[in-house]
Amino acid sequence: MASSENGASGQDVIGRPQPLNAPLFRSLMERMHEGGRSVVLDLGPAQPRTIALLSHFRCRLDIADIEEGFAGLKDDTEPDTLGEKIEALLPAKREEPTDLVLCWDLLNYLTRPALTALMDCIADRGHSGMLAHALVAYSNTRMPAAPNRYAPTDDYSLSVTPVTDEQREAPRYNLEDLRQCLPRYRRERAMLLRNGMQEFLFRL
Repeated sequence: MASSENGASGQDVIGRPQPLNAPLFRSLMERMHEGGRSVVLDLGPAQPRTIALLSHFRCRLDIADIEEGFAGLKDDTEPDTLGEKIEALLPAKREEPTDLVLCWDLLNYLTRPALTALMDCIADRGHSGMLAHALVAYSNTRMPAAPNRYAPTDDYSLSVTPVTDEQREAPRYNLEDLRQCLPRYRRERAMLLRNGMQEFLFRL
């Protein structure tokens, strides 16, 4: 059973960062202190604090900022065309495989076919054992109409900045939904945060 941890609560204010205790993200950063070189794929927009943090590790950071392409994925259900569109949003494949993917809350804004296609394309860039970190809307029926902005803090918690006060229905993907949408991954760990998000680590 997922355990509860402190997180952001209360009314979000546009542009005002909210603290979020994300234990699984913290565990990833602590693990990077102990390991060798790694390749990190950040699916969100470039955040100076993320870049600064990862510069302390032996790693390459690829930034995708895939949100701008979501509109073109919404009504597409064909795996081939979805795959082509998503490939255009992601960095080019390189010989060095990806070790860690930072999905933030972006998976909540994808349809099931688009979610599967995205994570399949990412899997093709990774190696067996690659980890994907994600925050999935779980308890709340509503969520921000656009993804939040996430940045790490000095203690490896997260700072969450809302970009809109508009709301939309949350898909509330449960574990079975995610199993079906991410057939190439298995759940490594999951924790329920106080802000109603489920924090996941998936392993390829």
